[in-house]
Amino acid sequence: MTQNKLPKDWKWVSISEIAKIETGTTPSKAISEYYGDEYPFYKPTDLAAGLNVFKSNDGLTKLGVDKARYVPENSTLITCIGATIGKTGFLKKGGGFNQQINAIIPNENSLPKFIYYQAISLNFQKQIKDNASATTLPLLNKSKFQVLKMVICSLETQQLIVSKIEELFSELDKGIEDLKLAQQQLKTYRQSVLKYAFEGKLTNKKVKDGVLPKGWEWKTIKDITTLLGDGLHGTPNYDVNGEYFFINGNNLSDGKIEIKANTKKVSKSEFEKYKKQLNDKTIFVSINGSLGYTAFYNNEPVILGKSACYFNVKDEINKYYIRYIITSPRFTNYSIKNSTGTTIKNVSLRSMREFEIPLPLLEEQHRIVEEIESRLSVADKMEESINQSLLQAEALRQSILKKAFEGKLV
Repeated sequence: MTQNKLPKDWKWVSISEIAKIETGTTPSKAISEYYGDEYPFYKPTDLAAGLNVFKSNDGLTKLGVDKARYVPENSTLITCIGATIGKTGFLKKGGGFNQQINAIIPNENSLPKFIYYQAISLNFQKQIKDNASATTLPLLNKSKFQVLKMVICSLETQQLIVSKIEELFSELDKGIEDLKLAQQQLKTYRQSVLKYAFEGKLTNKKVKDGVLPKGWEWKTIKDITTLLGDGLHGTPNYDVNGEYFFINGNNLSDGKIEIKANTKKVSKSEFEKYKKQLNDKTIFVSINGSLGYTAFYNNEPVILGKSACYFNVKDEINKYYIRYIITSPRFTNYSIKNSTGTTIKNVSLRSMREFEIPLPLLEEQHRIVEEIESRLSVADKMEESINQSLLQAEALRQSILKKAFEGKLV
């Protein structure tokens, strides 16, 4: 850890010198009387609220919180195990907390938010990761955690720093809020483009609401495909050395097949056993769980699982037109209405075959696809700019914290 030169009367200390450190516990699940809704019982997922942690997915009774370790409001909780190690929250309401979390409870020499803001700084987060055990499951125990370093200064200076951080963060958060609103507006715009496209309004401003344009027909997926089916209802024999991939609906992303690090592989013999009749007009659609994700087939070495279906579009149909309508509000609403299952939604092959498409002549399909892509391309560039601005905002946030705890902010 780099300890920069500090202002006079500032110093680096172990966090145990300015706070009490506690590791959480979980009351016995076998005793139902411990669990209720009188007190929050905080777990790592509850810390996502950041500076405003006051509720939890699970709760404790008075009896349960007495068995757990109670942590008061204005404490800082930090996840110290697993993939989310370093996740940090500031308590607005006291409660219990589990053994995946260490609590920093400020003493009389430190202000609660002075500790919290240091805890989310890159400097402190780096200390957490550097001192965690180097295993597949990173762990930072209490003895190592409590000797991590923070800066300390007078209470008066701490308050000035906290006030300045919050002033600057308030301005920054307003900008981020505006950027996220713009993101949402772009999402709405994309859906509007697709809606108008398949009403014929992108290429003909005179089309009336609810009226199919002249020359258009209603066709089902069955009408415009040569083959429609789904993937393997079962599990193939995996082969870590295989050269073929077993994909499902979660491998379909923005028109492409996405091979992930955890995508299973199979041998050539398994591929030959389960391969489908795919071609350059094949479209994949996720029909189980997350609905409506799509990809084209581009000769990838894959076999298909049951959470996706495939269909081969006829030669006289523009496959991009069909893919865009599958990603439009029309299919989204249809799939929700016709899906089965409560927790995990599923669209049957029958429902896929019966999905109706407003279909113009091929030349008009080409024009509509061009209009869609022209508009969505502009939206993509705008979103790229927004994403870049959001990254810059986070970098600015960390720059503010760095200056604050080097004594350069006030």
